[in-house]
Amino acid sequence: MTFSATDHAMMARALALAERGLETTTPNPRVGCVLARNGEIVGEGWHERAGEPHAEVHALRAAGERAHGATAYVTLEPCSHHGRTPPCADALVAAGVARVIAAMEDPNPQVAGKGLARLRAAGIDTAAGLLQAQAHELNIGFISRMTRGRPWLRMKTASTLDGKTALNNGVSQWITGEAARQDGHRWRARACAVLTGIGTVRADDPQLSVRAVPCSRQPLRVLVDARLEVSPEARILAGGHCLIATATDDAERTAALRERGAELLRLPDAAGKVDLPALLQELGRRGLNEVHVEAGFGLNGSLLREGCVDELLMYFAPMLVGEAAQGLFRLPELAALDRALRLKLVDLRAVGEDFRLIARPGR
Repeated sequence: MTFSATDHAMMARALALAERGLETTTPNPRVGCVLARNGEIVGEGWHERAGEPHAEVHALRAAGERAHGATAYVTLEPCSHHGRTPPCADALVAAGVARVIAAMEDPNPQVAGKGLARLRAAGIDTAAGLLQAQAHELNIGFISRMTRGRPWLRMKTASTLDGKTALNNGVSQWITGEAARQDGHRWRARACAVLTGIGTVRADDPQLSVRAVPCSRQPLRVLVDARLEVSPEARILAGGHCLIATATDDAERTAALRERGAELLRLPDAAGKVDLPALLQELGRRGLNEVHVEAGFGLNGSLLREGCVDELLMYFAPMLVGEAAQGLFRLPELAALDRALRLKLVDLRAVGEDFRLIARPGR
């Protein structure tokens, strides 16, 4: 299928609309829709929140009768099943659109091509694959959950150029500058959950909330604490909305933390630690699409060793602090370079006085 310049422009607009739901659509995907006739937009919309109308419905309402004979540009295949809302494929058929172009097929097994098939059966011209890579990135967490049963895990780090996250005495505020910290909060805001370990909570007592950028909802806070060492007064517990993954069944500590509004999840592995892959599966079962990790070198290393990390979001400050400072990851010593974890560079850019690198482990 060959797409025109107009097709590309309309789908780019639909993707921009979809990004407006970056923080709010979970557990649903981020979707935008543009309706156009003769190169002119007659209606557009995006999905805002789960349970509310989908992007196609907003666009159709905006277009009214002008939707008849129009082309619909949708960033994700229109749904074909009854969920909290009726099928969007049926709404497009009823409106009399002439053509539907989807950026990509829906990985949800309940859809998976059925939406486009329903449109074709109604005599509507359909196509998929326009700006597919961009659409895939926008919903990478949703795709992960639909295809693997677990969220996309993005690990954020902030370090010096020699890979140190704190001085040997624990001082770490602030290695990176304000612009990098604000950028990190943007990534927090888009995540469904922010995950850390007990070491970080003991050392820094973080809130793990989104503060530096506007955010209409706070991500779930997830704490990995195998022995329930967290203090009931820790700031991560403030206001509830905190899940603690543990390996112990200590009744007294469990009761004290539940009184603070925390939910506890017991997931021991064979070594008496928290089963991290099982934790990710549980978060997927709960409908979480993206998990943002801000932890210390111990948990960072464990997540890498157990194959849980999908993406590294790394901020580097142009400074050197020496060998004795604390590192990024606790990983075993290697005897050969061919055993190293290879990364694929996705993006590299300056953020204020620092720079940000996004990379993904090779599979």
